[in-house]
Amino acid sequence: MARSSREYIYGINPAFECLRAGRRTLFEAFLSQSSERNPRLRKLERLFQEHQIQVNWVEKGRIMDLSGSKDNQGVVIKVSPYPYIPLSDMLDQDRLLLLDNVEDPHNVGAILRSAEVFGFHHVLLTTKGTPEIYPSVVKVSAGATEFLAICREKSATHYTQAFIEHGYEIVALDAKGTTPLESLRHAGLRRLALVVGGEDRSVGQYILNHAAYIASIPQKGRINSLNASIAAALAMHTLAL
Repeated sequence: MARSSREYIYGINPAFECLRAGRRTLFEAFLSQSSERNPRLRKLERLFQEHQIQVNWVEKGRIMDLSGSKDNQGVVIKVSPYPYIPLSDMLDQDRLLLLDNVEDPHNVGAILRSAEVFGFHHVLLTTKGTPEIYPSVVKVSAGATEFLAICREKSATHYTQAFIEHGYEIVALDAKGTTPLESLRHAGLRRLALVVGGEDRSVGQYILNHAAYIASIPQKGRINSLNASIAAALAMHTLAL
């Protein structure tokens, strides 16, 4: 199915970051009349006007209709679709992050926010089992998506084959892994592909079979696992350059 040529991003931080990153075309902005005195919305209005973007002050219900979410913070912007990057443009990087079977958009957004903070700026999403960069993902990421190079064109198997061909050492994060994550902090991993799985379905077996390390995060509590986004953040912090 063809992608739409327009989508509606919502939330104050996503609006600021989308404007600041300058990677998407912004067509027009919608601001809630009921939040007219909000200083951050007024700042957004000024920035939109400086960039010659049409600003529409509309009723709260219109904002709800456009965003489809109560978490819109009184702002919606009409923009061009997310600009994905081809895999061929990713394989000269020292740090890659692959999300495999991470199905929850909230977890994806949270992981992407951490990826931007910890320097994993090149991210691969599988074409099945991982959501696209929906507006809800952008919102949870606080707009971090706009500063990441994200690819979504292959299966986990194809990505893994590309990693092997280009000399990456694959580190798969798995609760049953035998390598403590902390032990890899000073392992001298020159070209690293970190793979994070979901909570219902973890990293696929093909990746585990080809991983240089299957790493786990030691736990002292009684519940069985960490949230996927928290585990990913800990792994990226540990393995960051």
